[in-house]
Formats: sequence, C-alpha cells, structure tokens
Amino acid sequence: MKIAEKIILVALLLVLIAGGAWIYFAVQHEHNKKLDAVARGEFEIRETETVVEESDWRLIYPGTVKARIGSTTVDASVADSIPERIQGLSDTPFLPDNVVKLFVFGAAGTHSIWMKDMNYSLDIIWLDEDGVIVHIEPNVSPDTYPDSFASPVPAWYVVEANAGFVEKNGIKLGDDFVVQSQ
Repeated sequence: MKIAEKIILVALLLVLIAGGAWIYFAVQHEHNKKLDAVARGEFEIRETETVVEESDWRLIYPGTVKARIGSTTVDASVADSIPERIQGLSDTPFLPDNVVKLFVFGAAGTHSIWMKDMNYSLDIIWLDEDGVIVHIEPNVSPDTYPDSFASPVPAWYVVEANAGFVEKNGIKLGDDFVVQSQ
C-alpha cells in the first residue's frame, strides 16, 4: 500500500471518529437541555386518559350478572373480595342506569359506605342475608366525603345505584334483590 493510500485511509478514519464524536456530543447536549427544562418545570408529563363511552360500559363493568331489585331488572357488577369492595365505584367515570354495584360481605354488619374518589351521586341500598332491603340512603353526593353511611339494621349486602334509581323504580324497604340464574 502506498503512502498516499495510507494517508487517505487515516484521514477517512479521523473524519468518521470526529463525526461520531460530534453526533454523540450533540445528542448529549440536547438531552441535557431537556433535563434542565424539566428541572425548571417547563415540561409537564401528561397522563393519557382513556375515554370510555357510556355505550361501552362493559369495559368498566365486565362480568356482570342479571339481577332483579323490586320489579326492576339490572346488570350487577359484583364486588366479593376485599380489594373489590374497597375500590367499589371510586374513580369510575359513570354508572349506567341499568347497572348496579353489588357488595357481598357474607356476614351481618353495619357495612359503612363513603364517597371517596366518587364522580357522581348514588342511591345506597342495604340488604339482609335473604336479599330483603333493610335500609336506603338516597342521593348521596360525593361532597359528603369523608362522612360515611351505614344501615341501622345489620346487612349482608350493599347495592349502589345511580342517584334517583330508588325513586324512579319505586324501590322501597321490604323489596327483594334476587340474582337471576343465567
């Protein structure tokens, strides 16, 4: 190999190394500028919120069961574990008119309900072991949090429905809640 060829190869190698170094430092500089801007509060990381249309309510309340409360047929979303009962309807964007949340406690008690992280008002209905309505708290607003609501009569179950459900459907003390066989 001639000296001229070696010089050209070394020059090309130096150009490649210099170009790579320039690209590396340029990217680092841009990255550091963004980090500094974040530190100054100029960037806001926004959470993307999935919007669920009311017609797609099964995305929020999957696996519902058919039930009857009084003479009204509904789809009941069942909360029968401790985490499900704790979460309840908190942070849900809506509750369709034909859907209720059924809390299964499996033991008689007062079973207090509060409106933590709720986005809409509810009618709260307590049922005894046989599914008979023993207490109703209509139109409970999210603004009532941190107050809690409980039945003066021991209950095994609690049903939450949209505010106005009780009045609209003529639900009253002594009516029953029955899960229908599928």
